[in-house]
Amino acid sequence: MLAEARRHGIVTVTISHPIERLVTLEKRLTRTFGLKEARVAEDRNDGNPNPSTGVARLCGDLLLEHCGPRSVIAVSNGRTVGAVAHHLPKRVWPESTAVAMLGSVGESFHLEDGPDICRNLALRLGGRHRSLSVPLVFDSPDNARMVRSEEQIVTTLELAARSDVALTGVGAVGETTSSPLLRRWMTPAVMRECRRKNIVAHVCGHHLDAEGNHVRTALCDRTLCLDPSRLSEIPLVIGVAAGRDKVDALRATLRGDYLSALVTDESTARSLLEGV
Repeated sequence: MLAEARRHGIVTVTISHPIERLVTLEKRLTRTFGLKEARVAEDRNDGNPNPSTGVARLCGDLLLEHCGPRSVIAVSNGRTVGAVAHHLPKRVWPESTAVAMLGSVGESFHLEDGPDICRNLALRLGGRHRSLSVPLVFDSPDNARMVRSEEQIVTTLELAARSDVALTGVGAVGETTSSPLLRRWMTPAVMRECRRKNIVAHVCGHHLDAEGNHVRTALCDRTLCLDPSRLSEIPLVIGVAAGRDKVDALRATLRGDYLSALVTDESTARSLLEGV
């Protein structure tokens, strides 16, 4: 009966490859959010909360597509950004430069910290690196202002602002979830301020509300990082993040036009598109 139905065109068989499905999602993401590039990895079903190797490798491939032997690459911090550096294919680019966009969180986050990611990225590329071996958040605005004016800090942040490509993670800020890299500074008073100002995301040292606006908090004047307005000067800013808890943060970051490229997984991509 099935063979007869196929002969008469009543039953047809279509074989869909996963790659075709993902490419369709990538095209929808670029069109919906005005991105230059998007990459979507297949979902991983092993229950592991760590960053998907597929997402990290896709991001590394995209990064290399837009870099060359003399490129300057700016990086932030975070677990997923660290995974990208770890899985990046090796190159011999001695004149390339990896540069940190923000200060250091501390030794407890060695493999997820901006300066260490910057160093690891340079090792993978066989090039140089410029780190910011100073705290991400200072005890007082005066201390932050004093360090921010030092020549080495000024030149490093200026190099980051003039980079060819930037790579950043996207942190979630909420009642039950927030970036572990900021947790030590997210005091009850700061959390109350974030709730009051509808803050849902943390990107490269800056807080964003649900509409993608940069919102000043008590941490702003104490934080050492690239000014958010300078991100628009970088030809390609790649955001890499995945997971149900990152959807609101990613949507806010995309609404604010802080990213020109996105790398994520299939379920996160679908959730982003459903909310538009």
